[in-house]
Amino acid sequence: MASFSELIGQCVWDTNGVWVGYVVDVRVVKHKGELQQSNTVYGLVVSARRGPLLLGLTRDREDRFAWISQLLGRLVYAGCTFVPWSAVADYGDGEVHLHAVRKELSRV
Repeated sequence: MASFSELIGQCVWDTNGVWVGYVVDVRVVKHKGELQQSNTVYGLVVSARRGPLLLGLTRDREDRFAWISQLLGRLVYAGCTFVPWSAVADYGDGEVHLHAVRKELSRV
C-alpha cells in the first residue's frame, strides 16, 4: 500500500495514456474496531491544477464537517476528479496509471 507522501503530487494517466491531473488529496477509510486503528486508501482526488494544502481541508479536529470547511472545500475541490483505488493499476516513479478511462471517472 502506498503512503500519502508517495502519492501526493504524482501525475495520473488513464488507460489510453490521457493525462488526468495531479494527485492533490487521498481519501481514506478508518477502521475503528481493531486494536490498532488503521486506514485504508479509498481513492484519490485528482486536479488539473496543483492545490498547495488540501489534506484534511474538509474536516475539523473532531472529524466532523463544519459549514465553513464544507464551503471552502467546495471551492478548492471544484473541477477535481475522484479516482477510486480499485481503478489504480500501478504507481511509482512520480506517476499513477489507471485501469479506467478519464471519461468514466466522476467529479468530486
